[in-house]
Amino acid sequence: MSPLIRIPLGLAVMVVGFLMVQKTDVVLSWFGRIPFAEEKFGSGGSRFFYKLLGIATTFLGIFIATNVISGILEDLAGILTHSGS
Repeated sequence: MSPLIRIPLGLAVMVVGFLMVQKTDVVLSWFGRIPFAEEKFGSGGSRFFYKLLGIATTFLGIFIATNVISGILEDLAGILTHSGS
């Protein structure tokens, strides 16, 4: 992927992840509580889950911007198709 597309896309994904962590109450009001997270993490589990999801999204954006994601996807495809070395 061209750096002219990859870097702004990665930055945009990083911003979305940062905002998910920063504005967890807004995300919670949009998508609601997650019964699984409330059960496993206790009271406030949905907020914690959305923060974890935001952190993961931020790292995904970093991987996209630095082109690490292509290597990860190639390795995953190799594992799934058994064509890896």
